[in-house]
Amino acid sequence: MALPQSVKIVEVGPRDGLQNEKEFVPTRIKIDLIDRLSAAGFRNVESASFVSPKWVPQMADGADVMAGIARRPGTIYSVLTPNLRGLEGALAAQADEIVIFGAASEAFSQKNINCSIAESIARFEPVTQTAKAAGLRIRGSVSCSLGCPYQGEVPVASVVDVVERFAALGCDEIDIADTIGVGTPKRTREVFEAVTKVFPRERLSGHFHDTYGQALANIYAALNEGIEIYHASVAGLGGCPYAKGATGNVATEDVLYLMNGLGIETGIDLAQVVAIGDFISTATGKANASRAGKALLAKARSEQTPCV
Repeated sequence: MALPQSVKIVEVGPRDGLQNEKEFVPTRIKIDLIDRLSAAGFRNVESASFVSPKWVPQMADGADVMAGIARRPGTIYSVLTPNLRGLEGALAAQADEIVIFGAASEAFSQKNINCSIAESIARFEPVTQTAKAAGLRIRGSVSCSLGCPYQGEVPVASVVDVVERFAALGCDEIDIADTIGVGTPKRTREVFEAVTKVFPRERLSGHFHDTYGQALANIYAALNEGIEIYHASVAGLGGCPYAKGATGNVATEDVLYLMNGLGIETGIDLAQVVAIGDFISTATGKANASRAGKALLAKARSEQTPCV
C-alpha cells in the first residue's frame, strides 16, 4: 500500500504529556503551550482532562485552561472525559471533542478501574449519547493494544473487540494505543490490518510510546497500512504510571522530522515545534526527550554563535 500523502498529527502534550507531572504546572504555562501549538499548525490539540482532582491533581485546572486559550478557527480542542460529570465539565468548557478510553487487556482493566472491559465501555453509553446530542465529536482510545504490563501479550482479537464496541458507541475516531511502548512493527501491522476490517481506516489513529525505542518504526509500519492520524507529545512529554520504565509518547519533533523526510504533508511548522519543545522543557524542568528537537536546537544555536 502506498504511503499517505498527508497525515494529521494530534498533539497530546498538554493533557497526556503533562498529566503525570508531580510538580503542578502553572495554568498560564498550559495555556501558553496550547496557544503556541495551535499557532504552529496543529489541527487537533488534546488540551485538558475533566477527571477528579483527587486522582489527577495536575489536571485540576481544566476549566481555567479551556477558558484561557485563544481558540483558532478549524482547530479541535479535545478533553478527556471519564464519566457524565466529566462530560458536564467538557460541555461547560465548550470542548470540541471528548476522549473516552478502554483497555484491550482484561488484566489492565481490572487493575486500573476494577471492572471488565465490557463493563468499562458500557459505562460510557450515557456519556456518548449525551455528547452526540450536544454535537460533540467523540474519540475512543484503546489502551494496551500492543501489550500489557500485567498480562503481557494482548490478543489481536481483543483489540478488534474493543474497536467494535467503541464503534457501536458512535466514536468518530478510534486510537490504537501502545500504552507501555512494547509494540514492534510486525505486531503494529497485524493489529492495524485487523482493525481496518471493522472500522474505517481513515478514522483510525496510532498512539505510540517510545519505551523500547520502537515508536517511529511502529509509525512507519502503520503508514504502510494506510493510517493517516498519529498522536505525539512535544518534547516527548509523558509516561504511563502503570508500567515501570515507560517513557512518554513519541516526541512530536521526531514524528515531524520523519514525515518531512518521507515527503508527507502535516501542515505543521517543525521549527516552531522545536522552539515549543524547548519552552515546555525549560518550564517544567524536564530534559527534552526529542532527539530531532535537541539536534535541531543545537544546530540553530551553533549557527548563531559567531566565529572569532
